[in-house]
Amino acid sequence: MSSAEAVSAPERPAPALIRRLVLGSTLMLFLELSLIRWLGSNVVHLSYFSNFVLLGSFLGVGLGFLIARKSWSILPAAPLILAVLVIATLAAPVTIDRAGDQIIYFTSLSTTGPPAWLALPLIFVFVAAALAGPAEVVGRCFAELSPLTAYRWDLVGSVIGITSFTLLSFLQAPSVVWGVLVAAAFLVLCAPKNRLLTAVAGLATVTMLLVESLAPGVSWSPYYKIQTHDQTYAGVPLTDITVNGVPHQIMRAAAQRLIEEPQYGLPYQRTPGNPLNNVLIIGAGSGSDVAIALSKGAKHIDAVDIDPRIMQLGAERNPDHPYSDPRVSRYVNDGRAFLESTSGKYDLILFALPDSLALVTGASQIRFESFLFTQEAITAARAHLTDQGAFAMYNYYREDWLIDRLAGTVQTAFAHQPCVDLPGDNQAVITAALNEANQTCGSSYVPAGAVIAPASDDRPFLYYQGGPIPAIYLWTLGGILLISLIAVRALGGPLRAMRPYADLFFMGAAFMLLETKNIATFALLFGTTWLVNALVFAGVLLIVLAAVETTRRFKTPPLPVVFGGIVASLAVTFFVEPAWLLTLPVVPRLIVAVLLAFIPIYLANVAFSKRFAASDDSQSAFGLNLLGAMLGGCLEYLGLLTGYRNLLILVACIYLVAFLVTPRGRASLGSS
Repeated sequence: MSSAEAVSAPERPAPALIRRLVLGSTLMLFLELSLIRWLGSNVVHLSYFSNFVLLGSFLGVGLGFLIARKSWSILPAAPLILAVLVIATLAAPVTIDRAGDQIIYFTSLSTTGPPAWLALPLIFVFVAAALAGPAEVVGRCFAELSPLTAYRWDLVGSVIGITSFTLLSFLQAPSVVWGVLVAAAFLVLCAPKNRLLTAVAGLATVTMLLVESLAPGVSWSPYYKIQTHDQTYAGVPLTDITVNGVPHQIMRAAAQRLIEEPQYGLPYQRTPGNPLNNVLIIGAGSGSDVAIALSKGAKHIDAVDIDPRIMQLGAERNPDHPYSDPRVSRYVNDGRAFLESTSGKYDLILFALPDSLALVTGASQIRFESFLFTQEAITAARAHLTDQGAFAMYNYYREDWLIDRLAGTVQTAFAHQPCVDLPGDNQAVITAALNEANQTCGSSYVPAGAVIAPASDDRPFLYYQGGPIPAIYLWTLGGILLISLIAVRALGGPLRAMRPYADLFFMGAAFMLLETKNIATFALLFGTTWLVNALVFAGVLLIVLAAVETTRRFKTPPLPVVFGGIVASLAVTFFVEPAWLLTLPVVPRLIVAVLLAFIPIYLANVAFSKRFAASDDSQSAFGLNLLGAMLGGCLEYLGLLTGYRNLLILVACIYLVAFLVTPRGRASLGSS
């Protein structure tokens, strides 16, 4: 865009066109987030692979923009495809194969159905086809508007989409509410001649989701589909809590639990002189561990859990009613975030089975508890102990190497060997007093093999044994990329025809990696809660919108200068250690984190907006940019090998490639 064009009279598109564009964009993002949550809740173990649903969404949106150039439409079929996906998922449940010990997935379920290399691509294809419908609507609107005007309203719709989904998460709305909103949006967007088919498909989807939502014991938290089931075991009543199809917690009387599962009393036996004046329990869940601590004489307990619905169930139905005890304070928060924000000192800090069954959205290897088991986190826990204090953790760890790794992490943090009890069935209880003299261990512990180095805040992959990227990821990613290449070639024609927009493809890849790094950083600094994650996504969209408005309204530097600014800001971010920020109070920490994260994003999108504004075919340009984001999503798995900080080097290299392949004459786009 020339300087003269930048100050010309603003475009005044038809209000109906803008409304259609905003609704299509809102539906795109809302449907994407809904499918990530819903499929992860119903396809057992898919919650450990939610990034594949995200990649399918990117492909669908990219293909939708390519279809928008055609005379035919996929929009009428999209609601039907979505209905088939929902019906098939609920009628024929699939348990994705998670066999192998290189990466551990916490579950006690056996696996059924096709292996991941088959199930994941199938889900990927259906998600892409469903998202292509609303994306086509947006793509056709792009053809009738100037590129930046269209992009501006697309971002507005995306902000509405994520805000709506965040509100429903806060309200713990059931899946049928998501289905009703999606079906209604499809009905509005479809042409009148197709509305009968759209209505039938939407009714089928909503009916299935209504049956799911009304099933006995089913409720939704911001993280999981939760199911409760009352039963009696050995004459004792108890309540099973299942999340995302996997057994998660059991509510029963603490006295009975200690008799049948004595390992829960080991942290107290190993530190017999502990006064228990102040206790912190992270992973408090439905309250069983809190009830046990009270029975052991705890005078005050801070109970922390990330899931508000599970804590609510504990308050309502735990037979010991621990959350009604005046000695207990409840906190709904991420465990690491609580540790970093509290000034309290504790006689006992207990990590009570805080294993999650899902990933943080947009980060393929960060689980909700990933930053709780790093070397830095255990050291932070140690800093919050009183002179008589002790730290303990327990769980069913499945693999000896994981037990050894955790014991080694605690030993490094406390500078002495902890007590390690192995009650059996891959259980372990690890206890360490601040002063070694205050702990009384049972039999001496000898590691089963070589001890893996502790996980770190930069590489918070506790359950990853190391070595090459697991084959399950490589085969699945290979299949996804092959499917994508075939689909793009079929709908977009020869790839060489898209050569003028190769730089936008690489910008998409770099931006996706940059966003992933920022999600990881904010999860570390402020917690892995759904609210933090939603705010990061919304913040990114708003910064992108600000970059678009800057490019539309003001003169901006030439592309070489903007790319230089991107590299410089990435360098600053690379050399600022997150550990330094954790020492700051929350408000200054937030300010610095926002500046470090969003300045590169802002500059990157100024560069994108300048190139996008100059494109002759906004549909192909935007579609190719989204397909580049798919590549970035695949490259994200390199974080297992490099850590998140080094991803910034890869981001800078990809932006350099984007600059080098910018068509001659456009690499030096002047101020606009």
